Amino acid sequence: MKIIIIGGDAAGMSAAMQIIRNSKENHEITVLEKGTIYSYGQCGLPYYISGVIPQKEDLIARSVTTFREKYGIDAKVQHEVSNINTDTKIVEGYNYIDQQPFQLTYDKLLIATGVSPVMPDWEGTDLPGIFTLKTIPDANEIIQEMNNRTIKHVTIIGGGYIGLEMAESFVRLGKRVTIIERNKQLATIFDEDMAQLIHQKAKEHQVTLKLGEEVQSFSGKAFVESITTDKGSYKTNLVLVAIGVKPNVAFLKKTDISLSQHGAIRVNNYMQTSIKDVYAAGDCATQYHRIKALDDHIPLGTHANKQGQIAGLSLLGIPKPFKGIVGSSVIKFFNLTLGRTGISEKEAKELNIPYEFVVTDAHDIAGYYPDAKRMKVKLLYHKKYRTLLGGQIIGEYGVDKRIDVLATALYNQMSIDDLMDLDLSYAPPFNGVWDPVQQAARRSK
Repeated sequence: MKIIIIGGDAAGMSAAMQIIRNSKENHEITVLEKGTIYSYGQCGLPYYISGVIPQKEDLIARSVTTFREKYGIDAKVQHEVSNINTDTKIVEGYNYIDQQPFQLTYDKLLIATGVSPVMPDWEGTDLPGIFTLKTIPDANEIIQEMNNRTIKHVTIIGGGYIGLEMAESFVRLGKRVTIIERNKQLATIFDEDMAQLIHQKAKEHQVTLKLGEEVQSFSGKAFVESITTDKGSYKTNLVLVAIGVKPNVAFLKKTDISLSQHGAIRVNNYMQTSIKDVYAAGDCATQYHRIKALDDHIPLGTHANKQGQIAGLSLLGIPKPFKGIVGSSVIKFFNLTLGRTGISEKEAKELNIPYEFVVTDAHDIAGYYPDAKRMKVKLLYHKKYRTLLGGQIIGEYGVDKRIDVLATALYNQMSIDDLMDLDLSYAPPFNGVWDPVQQAARRSK
C-alpha cells in the first residue's frame, strides 16, 4: 500500500511510527515536509530562545536520517504540496531541492500540515525586525537578530500562550518588554478575575501592558522602530507577532474535503475526512470537545500526537477511536503556573449552558508546612445538574497536579460533589487534608 503523509512533525510522524510498529507488511510510506526538520518540540522554542534549552538539537526527537535509515520511511524535505486530486489520488507540489514540480500517487493519504502564525496585512509588516514564532528557523532568526543588533526593547503583539512565554524569555534576556493585546485582558482562555493575577505578575517583572488596543501599522527605516495602535504610538527595537494561528489547508481549495468554521479539516473519531482514503490529524484537524459536545480547534502537541497515533492505526484498518479532549492546558509565566481545563465562563455563556462557579484561595501543601504557597482555584459547574464544567488554577506550585485531577474528573463526567469523594494523596509536604480542588468543591452552593 502506498501511503503519503503530508507533514513531518508530531501528528504525521506519530502516524508513520504506528504504521511501522503495527503492520507486518512493508508499506511504502512517503512523508512530504515543506521544511527541513522533522519531529521537533515546537512548545520548547521560547525556552530555546531564552537559553534555558541550550541547543536546537535538544528539541528534535528524531532526525530525518533516523526515519530514513532506521525505519525505512521516505522522509522528504523541502517538498511543498500545492494540490490534491482525490479522484485520481495524486498529490502535486514543488521540490525546492531539485527545483522541479512533483506528482505522487497514493492509496491512502494523511494530511498533518499543522498551522501557521497569523500575520495581518498591517502597514509595515515587511520591515526587518518583525517576527513570528512557529519553527526552529523562526527561533534562529530571532536569536540571530538579537546577536547582530542592540535590542533593548521588545514588543509582543498578543497575550496568549506564545506571547506570555516569550515575554518571560525576553525579560530573562534582559530586555524591556511591552505586550499589546486587543482584548481587555491577557490569556483570554482564562476568566477575567483569574487573569488579574497574570497582569499583576507581568507588572512585577516590569512588563508594560497595553490592553484593549488594536495595532494599525509599523514604521522605521532600516528596521522596525515604532508601532502605531488605535490609542498611541510606541518605540521598539524588535516585534514578535503572536496573535494566533490558522490551519495550513490552502492546498485543499480544489477538493471537496470539508472544513470547520475554524478552517480546520473536519474528521470523525477515526481521523477520516469527508473523502474516502483521506485522513487528517493534528493542528490542521478538528478535535471533538467532550464538554462542549462539538468539534473544536485547540492546536496543542498533546492532541497532535494522540490523533497521529489513531490516524496511523486507521490507515491500517485498526479501529481505535479518538475519544476527544476536555480543553486542558498549562503555561509557565515567571514563577506562576497557569492551568485550566474544561470551559470558561465566556464559553459557557456562548453555549447557553446555565452555570455556577466557586472561587477559593488555598495552599499547595499543608498550610503549616514551611514554604507553603497560595493558589487560586476556580470551578465551574452546571447550575441544575452540578456536573463539573471546568476549572482554572493559578499559583506557584502544584497547579499542574490539580488541573490533571480536574481533567480526569471532566473526562468521566463527574459532578462537583463527586470531587469530595476522591481519595487523593496526603502528607503535609505534598498536600493538605483537603486538597485545594476539594476545598473549592466544599464551598459550592
